[in-house]
Amino acid sequence: MVEDEVRLAETVSRGLRAEGFVVDTIHDGAEGLAEAQLRDYDVIVLDIMLPSMNGYDVCRELRKAGVWVPILMLTAKDGEYDEADALDLGADDYLTKPFSFVVLVARLRALVRRGAPKRPSVLTVGDLTLDPATRMVGRGGTEIALTPREFALLHFLMRHPGEVLSKTAIVQSVWDLNYDGDENVVEVYVGYLRRKIDQPFGTTTIQTMRGAGYRLLGDGV
Repeated sequence: MVEDEVRLAETVSRGLRAEGFVVDTIHDGAEGLAEAQLRDYDVIVLDIMLPSMNGYDVCRELRKAGVWVPILMLTAKDGEYDEADALDLGADDYLTKPFSFVVLVARLRALVRRGAPKRPSVLTVGDLTLDPATRMVGRGGTEIALTPREFALLHFLMRHPGEVLSKTAIVQSVWDLNYDGDENVVEVYVGYLRRKIDQPFGTTTIQTMRGAGYRLLGDGV
């Protein structure tokens, strides 16, 4: 458990030990990252706000290093964007503070039963590649830097190559479940993606289907 609120960490750890768990408690992000890479844990409880390295960065670095132990992140109250970001970065589950200890135990047992997931496969469409594990995107050997939302949008498109995807479907899959803004935000982010994955390479990968949505072409044109 990586949690910098010492009293909370100690209370939860005592309760988990009473439930039969063996618990290591760490109060620092960088130290938690190091321990998680050295030891073979069944599950990690990871707070977001931590000294030296926040929970987002710890989760990201663990996934980059190929550590696939299930991660349950603790997010701020009413932090739906925290929750979305946590899942985008590779967390398996989350709880919002203050949380029920009974629910925490149930979630942890479910994650332990599920075990570490297999490493995600690298997606390839033409010469465009996307690695969900390292969050690396490239075209023809050239690395492309994307924001988390751009990455999530491209990831969704690359999971459905050749399919026409409506703006509604894209918003429901890529944006937060509570998002109630204009669906034209999809058009804006498609434009951002095109400027990064297409224009520098003289290709057209994302095709606009008037009145229907967008389609990712196999090889670009």
